[in-house]
Amino acid sequence: MNLDQFTAENAPTASDEPFQRENSYTLDVAVDDTAMAKAGSMVAYTGDLSFTGKASAEGGIKGFLKEATTGEGTPIMSIEGQGHAYLADDGKKVQVVELGADDSITVNGEDVLAFQSSLSYEISTIDSLAGALAGGFSNVFLEGPGYAALTTHGDPIVLEPPVATDPSATVAWGGTSPDIEVNRSLSDMIGQESGERYQMRFDGPDGFVVVQPYEEHV
Repeated sequence: MNLDQFTAENAPTASDEPFQRENSYTLDVAVDDTAMAKAGSMVAYTGDLSFTGKASAEGGIKGFLKEATTGEGTPIMSIEGQGHAYLADDGKKVQVVELGADDSITVNGEDVLAFQSSLSYEISTIDSLAGALAGGFSNVFLEGPGYAALTTHGDPIVLEPPVATDPSATVAWGGTSPDIEVNRSLSDMIGQESGERYQMRFDGPDGFVVVQPYEEHV
């Protein structure tokens, strides 16, 4: 492949969609006013854009625009102006979903990449998991209408309740809410607790749960 072929084959795709996957790992957000994104996810941009977040005591952009009642939060930044923002997160795959006016989805805070400002959102924690998992366990509740982009390690699978999942592998859910179960019989051969000791149990006739073939270590 010569240089002209390389640049042509990997150039951004022209699209009228506000959220466009440029490849499996990069999202193109067409910003016209305001969009929200995971802090630190910008890899490039064109046009006149500004990125706003809140500096933490340790330095760097944290962007806690909303915080959970526990003080834990999900690092989200505001992208303002007009242009294209190219976003990625540690080589994870990008999944784009469109939420209708009556649609909502809850996403693990680690797996939110971006969403339109037309979506309403709230950040919360699952109290029974926040102390059990390192770094806590924050979720972002998104309600349509608008586009949202999630990230997954590998290809996700979408399951219907009833189902039990590993919290560290659970990406998102909608139309259902989890109960936390503790299986005290799961431990390894040297007495340390297995990661599967805590499970999220989704019951009910409706809804969906998105899991990935990977356990987040936050």
